[in-house]
Amino acid sequence: MSIRIAIFDDNKNIRNSIILLLKIEADFEIVGSFSDAVNCVEKVLSCQPDIVLIDIEMPQVNGIEAVKKIKKEFPEIDIIIQTVFEDEDKIFASLKAGATCYVLKNMLSNVGEAIRETYLGGATMMSWVAREILNIYHRPLQVKEHPSSDKHLGDRDREVLGQLLIGLSVTTIAEKLKTSPELLKSHVKEIYHKLHLVSR
Repeated sequence: MSIRIAIFDDNKNIRNSIILLLKIEADFEIVGSFSDAVNCVEKVLSCQPDIVLIDIEMPQVNGIEAVKKIKKEFPEIDIIIQTVFEDEDKIFASLKAGATCYVLKNMLSNVGEAIRETYLGGATMMSWVAREILNIYHRPLQVKEHPSSDKHLGDRDREVLGQLLIGLSVTTIAEKLKTSPELLKSHVKEIYHKLHLVSR
């Protein structure tokens, strides 16, 4: 089964380069190509992708705002942000808005790997992003009573979460734990549910 991909980028040359790069892969299907993120929810609805690849810098509606809108309506869709520079503020704002990971435009040769990793439940990220997530994870939390607050993380959950946070791929973790990537992806989703998270 093909991974359905929608691309948002106002730069036609970059957009076409990504399309050409991905079309040669048998497991990818380009279902949408858009020059802006205006009416992004309607555009995503029209093509129903598994993965959205979106530029962080676009006129009218930027990538961060688009991520918020898309994730609000389609929380199950993974979004990969693409950017020219390692702008920490914008990249982290994108992740907080609901993006799964990001790729640099000067390293587009890695975009296929990032898409597959994301589709399997992983999240490729630079070390400073992982460190910031760890900092947040280790902060004391004040949580209100929740109907599912009795769902604590078990030893296996913590083991998987710890390996995700240090940047290991779902495929690598699955190999270490002697299970399939598909089963591990389901396990990761259950961990997010226990932690009341909607994205990585």
